[in-house]
Amino acid sequence: MPLYPEIEPYDHGHLDVADGHRIHWETCGNPDGKPAVVLHGGPGSGASPFMRRLFDPERYRIVLLDQRGAGRSTPSSAAYGTDMSGNTLPHLIADLERLRTHLGIDRWLVWGVSFGSVLGLRYAQTHRDRVTELVLTGLATGSRAEVDLMTRGLGKIFPEAFAAFLDALPPGERDGDLTAAYNRLLESPDPAVRDRAALAWTDWETAIASQPPRSVPRYQDPVFRYGFARTVTHYWSQDHFLGGPGTVLRDLHLLRGVPTVLVQGTLDFGNLLGIPWRLAGAWPEAGLVLVDDVGHNAGAPGVVDEMVAALDRFSAPGDAGPARPAPR
Repeated sequence: MPLYPEIEPYDHGHLDVADGHRIHWETCGNPDGKPAVVLHGGPGSGASPFMRRLFDPERYRIVLLDQRGAGRSTPSSAAYGTDMSGNTLPHLIADLERLRTHLGIDRWLVWGVSFGSVLGLRYAQTHRDRVTELVLTGLATGSRAEVDLMTRGLGKIFPEAFAAFLDALPPGERDGDLTAAYNRLLESPDPAVRDRAALAWTDWETAIASQPPRSVPRYQDPVFRYGFARTVTHYWSQDHFLGGPGTVLRDLHLLRGVPTVLVQGTLDFGNLLGIPWRLAGAWPEAGLVLVDDVGHNAGAPGVVDEMVAALDRFSAPGDAGPARPAPR
């Protein structure tokens, strides 16, 4: 199923949340439609117009937001003086509740991609009564094993790029937590050090993309590049601020009864840890849909088709029915 036509927001604004942060939000589609909130990835990527087009604008009231420090939210993580201590997963979850209340929404569908799936899962686990359904792609749970895979683990698959990734660090920092080492460089008072570290980080993220073209236009913007790398390493070096190992998988029982569709490319490197199957295996309501020959890419045609189909089904009046099972 193709994307819906491009639309523009009918309302938008900045919401004061806490710690001096103001999150940018917008609403699109039908003001009287089924509420749905869109959670972007990164962390730190920001929302994009593409995300609006997954939803039927006649049936959905689509809420997009830029998470703390990202996109049009202020203060920006790309500003060196921004204090990152007020940017954690519990803060983002609290922001969702403030926004939901501000917009007068009782319950909403949650859509998330990549880090947005971590945020969406944990939000649903802690606010089960506010979530009608979940549609997630680029699956992740924020575990240390996933972070280790995406840094040191994939070095065996991309040895040349990994060598460059390590070379950008001081020699004494190359054997420990790479995310923490990069985060220290990105917090350096020297702007040249910060710029080199941000470029090296995004070069690595580009190299490990599981499908060509291995070029990400937004990484060419030094402002975006710095804010993104700073936010990712801030979260990854702190185990996503989840409060303990395996938190999301441990608490899957809290999501029993939530109709869910998980859409995953078969070439997504997160699959090397079996995350999609572990989610679906421990969570009967979660239908896992695998899309062949696609990596970590929410915009791939097959992934788009499956997400639009799921969102269309959940927009229908009455019971949306069971989630689609994984193909055999």
